Amino acid sequence: MDITNSADSTPLKLAVVVASNREGRFGPVIADWFLSHAAQRDDFTVDVLDLAETDLPTALSHNPSDAVRAELAAVTPVLAAADAFVVVTPEYNHSFPASLKSLIDWHFTEWQAKPVGFVSYGGMAGGLRAVEQLRQVYAELHAVTVRDTVSFHNAHSHFDESGRHKDPTGPDAAAKSMLDQVAWWARALHDAKSVRPYAA
Repeated sequence: MDITNSADSTPLKLAVVVASNREGRFGPVIADWFLSHAAQRDDFTVDVLDLAETDLPTALSHNPSDAVRAELAAVTPVLAAADAFVVVTPEYNHSFPASLKSLIDWHFTEWQAKPVGFVSYGGMAGGLRAVEQLRQVYAELHAVTVRDTVSFHNAHSHFDESGRHKDPTGPDAAAKSMLDQVAWWARALHDAKSVRPYAA
């Protein structure tokens, strides 16, 4: 049974956050692979936030500079408009990138009562330690993280020079399962908020 079925067939707005901003990062390969799957679905329209193209400082301020305001003006509307999120993240030192923490911390209501899915990558752990920490962070922001993830262990070895996965059966199934869960939660929460605003 398709858990994404709903009386409302209006596509949901999915924001995909590409978390790594390191020079020489592998993130675009993973992100492009995932975006090709998201694009095949008719229950989502997709926006991409690539944190290599933003420059939010880690120090928060109640009176941000003009430069910070300009950065926020580029990213905040995308987060606010989204019904759901998928975060594509590497694992850095058993955690997630500072660029992602900055994006999260500069926002609050934009995350509330929305689902978050994860695509992670790294070495032997496949980025899962970053994901487990992110679950705690997003819980504090009243977001709902879905159970199933997509994880690439020793990610470089799974993709060819063209960015195609060498053995896509397992990852393809994982991406479908995660997106199905994100869609179900996004629709359920969207419909609930249309009847009763979420009270944090």
